Amino acid sequence: WLLVCLLLKLFSAVEVQRPRGVPLSKRQFYEEGKPFTCLDGSRTIPFDRVNDDYCDCQDGSDEPGTAACPNGSFHCTNAGFRPTFIPSSRINDGICDCCDTTDEYNSGATCQNTCRELGRKERESLQKMAEIAKEGFLLKQQLIHEANRGLEDKKAKLGDVQGSKKDLEAKVEALRTVKEAAEQPEREAKERHLKAWEGKLSFKSISPSTVCNDVSVPELLSHSELDPDADGSFTEAEAQGLLGGVDKVDTAAFESIWSNVKEKYMSEVRHYTSFFFLINSKFHVKFILFNFGFGICFRNLEKEISFDFGPSSEFAYLYSQCYELTTSEYIYRLCPFNRVTQKPKFGGSETNLGSWGKWAGPEDSIYSVMKYEHGTGCWQGPSRSTTVKLTCGKETVVTSTSEPSRCEYLMEFTCPAICQEPPNLEISSHEHQEL
Repeated sequence: WLLVCLLLKLFSAVEVQRPRGVPLSKRQFYEEGKPFTCLDGSRTIPFDRVNDDYCDCQDGSDEPGTAACPNGSFHCTNAGFRPTFIPSSRINDGICDCCDTTDEYNSGATCQNTCRELGRKERESLQKMAEIAKEGFLLKQQLIHEANRGLEDKKAKLGDVQGSKKDLEAKVEALRTVKEAAEQPEREAKERHLKAWEGKLSFKSISPSTVCNDVSVPELLSHSELDPDADGSFTEAEAQGLLGGVDKVDTAAFESIWSNVKEKYMSEVRHYTSFFFLINSKFHVKFILFNFGFGICFRNLEKEISFDFGPSSEFAYLYSQCYELTTSEYIYRLCPFNRVTQKPKFGGSETNLGSWGKWAGPEDSIYSVMKYEHGTGCWQGPSRSTTVKLTCGKETVVTSTSEPSRCEYLMEFTCPAICQEPPNLEISSHEHQEL
């Protein structure tokens, strides 16, 4: 904006007499008729030796309008445009460096004064930039408003999620109680059956050799788990069926029918075990899925709420968005606060140019630069990284990419969130111009 303030210069100005090549800011050091002291204080010389085409001062300050001193500088007034300095070696070299042609006063070069035209073009350009900044800043205010509203929504959603967590935990606890209540009768029945069977058959190794006496129908009836149809009523007929149609059998006969009884008994044990495992598994899976889903939702909300999206959260709208730029060879993709990638335009694998690192602008403008780090490593080189420079614009778009150094990328990115409030420029059409 300092440049803007230098525009629209006054065309009717007062010329201040001073030696050629001296800016108005140093006019007081060059008083005609008085001895001249070199600006570095090294020596004092008569004033008539200023601009005499011989270098007397070590800093070259006695020859502001000639090429005598190798380290001297010449001031171009450039009325109507921006004043500037050029090296003294360019004075009278036949090339017009100053738009007001003052550097070629004795070379015979044909130069045209283009300062007014250059000033007009620059004023138009800066005026457009000012309009863009103004519109961008208005958009920024909208973004801030939307970000604040979104932040409140996310906080409310986070509260809902926390409330849902408590409700679901209560339901899980209730289901666990039901599970334990369902397990209890089965557990008691199993223990009862095992105790009843003890003394005749071993749970781990059952064979006819473990049977001390005959096996009878009443004995089998004490083990309801052997009920063939599992209808809750283990009848004598069913028990006789297991013993081959008789009321009791001896050891030898029992050996021939034991495989059927053993399979039935062991299948019941497996049924209990599977039943308990199934209940535990269902509850375990439900609990894992619940915690997994809740954890993701909770962490995402917390991250968005606590993330540094700028002083007023103006950059929040970039979150979860991606922007692409296609060049002759590659497709570059910027996903703010996530990562930057590069992919060959005509097919090939994607390369990670860096993951979100930090805001990396200067202290007075830290949000003007993004840094993405720890990308895919270069062959025998460092990991790739990308610096993203933000500039003010009405649209959000990647404007250019380059690789200034090996494996270090530079990306230009315009967006309204970086726009600053433009100053109230009341530039008069009659502003003093240094001559």
